[in-house]
Amino acid sequence: MVREQIIARGIKDPRVIEAMQQVPRDLFVPEALAGQAYGDFALPLGEGQTISQPYMVAYMSESLELTGTERILEVGTGTGYQTAVLSRLAARVYSMERIRSLLEKARKILEQIQCRNVITQLSDGSYGWKDEAPFDAIMVTAGSPSVPEPLIEQLKVGGTMIIPVGSRNVQRLMRVRRNARGLSEENLMECSFVALVGDHGWPKREKYDSYFHE
Repeated sequence: MVREQIIARGIKDPRVIEAMQQVPRDLFVPEALAGQAYGDFALPLGEGQTISQPYMVAYMSESLELTGTERILEVGTGTGYQTAVLSRLAARVYSMERIRSLLEKARKILEQIQCRNVITQLSDGSYGWKDEAPFDAIMVTAGSPSVPEPLIEQLKVGGTMIIPVGSRNVQRLMRVRRNARGLSEENLMECSFVALVGDHGWPKREKYDSYFHE
């Protein structure tokens, strides 16, 4: 997977490559799909959610340009695959998920593979995690109609956010940097993520569009 889907497609950061080699993706997918875990595609997790394709996980991780000292906010834990990769690239990961069953599974797997620098929370991730802000980096793994204002406020000056922005079905993967003068935005690629459902994202609409506060 790493050789053919990650390195061959242009991922160069050695720390990202090593993290992708270390994290066993098959642990994070439903047991019935374990045989497809290392394919170059997203997979369903249930609850209307998906695990991103390996290349996208690597690409988003590399795009944050992490050095290993950062405190990261991740919005959208899912079952924890991207979380586990980030845990090997940063000092501390604060990860938020709105669906209880997915977060419970993620917590078990992250404990199993000893991701001890991860803290999780069940809540509406579009609000961010104000008590732990500001963050050096923010990664949003769900598509939003715009960049949520609370996340902008919780990004440090000098920090970077990766977020899909657009419609419910198609987005642009944006890299947002905050500097002393304000924000700069860079369009990285077209993508398609599940919706960021929340008060600062998309309103509840679909069967699985529900979220919880803890």
